[in-house]
Amino acid sequence: MSLPPAPPPKVPYTKPALTIAQQIAKLQGEGMAIADQALAQHCLQYISYYRLSAYWLFFEYPKGQPGPRFKPGTTFEDVVSLYEFDRHLRLLVLDAVERIEVAVRGSWAYVLATKAGSHGYLNRHLYSDQRKFVGNCRKLDEETDRSKDTFILHYKAKYTRPKRPPVWMASELMSFGLLSRWYALLKDRPDRQAVSAPFTLDEKIFVPMVQHISTVRNICAHHGRLWNRPLKATLKLPKNNPPELANALNRMANDKLYNTLTFLKYLLDQCDPTHTWGQRLIAHMVTLAAGRESAMGFPADWQDYKLWGGTK
Repeated sequence: MSLPPAPPPKVPYTKPALTIAQQIAKLQGEGMAIADQALAQHCLQYISYYRLSAYWLFFEYPKGQPGPRFKPGTTFEDVVSLYEFDRHLRLLVLDAVERIEVAVRGSWAYVLATKAGSHGYLNRHLYSDQRKFVGNCRKLDEETDRSKDTFILHYKAKYTRPKRPPVWMASELMSFGLLSRWYALLKDRPDRQAVSAPFTLDEKIFVPMVQHISTVRNICAHHGRLWNRPLKATLKLPKNNPPELANALNRMANDKLYNTLTFLKYLLDQCDPTHTWGQRLIAHMVTLAAGRESAMGFPADWQDYKLWGGTK
């Protein structure tokens, strides 16, 4: 069996810092048209060359190809338009995630409270991996110690024990990523299923979905790029049920954002049936130049599915 090729040797980083005027000249020299110099100066000052570079990658020829860097017709205004599309997309995703996150927190706390009481969630026998359970407890303690929330300060001031807060406080205190780890660690399937039941999803689908949404939430919270970003293919896709979700998913592009958005729409339908998020997403997608939605895994006929208001 042949060995993989060795990586190229490392070299010192020698790229110089460029003034904004030099950045503009560099882009123009590589084939990008900049009609509005003032706009370019403003965006490079307040957004930055490096952040925008993630969006003009779409307009570049493959690395190492001789000739100009950018494809014919590439404009700075196109790059900024794509950046602005993505910025508003992040806000839409955060709007959906907020409502879903609140619902997941509530379901997890309710199931464990009614099963085991206020502090029964701390029973190590509920969890499948004791080392991870200890790590989750340690992380919860760290987040509790940092918290300045009134309800935690009141709990510490009034009660001598247990040191850790009751489950309904813990669910509001811990990060969504930590909550997803507590949930995934539950040993018994009926417990995991009880948490997912209000969302009408099997826990085998719901557990990795919660962890996936936590990751996407963090990308949005740190202003990361969503458009055409490859995501870890951590979503487990239902085969047949629920049909409106299963039918609308793109099984050929599970590392793209479209499936995430499809799950968000389905979950909002369960926890907030009066929402208008789907219509707002469709209206936003119309602002994207034709053909660029495929970079996010959108099938050409995505609006034809019932989940998105169609008939398929």
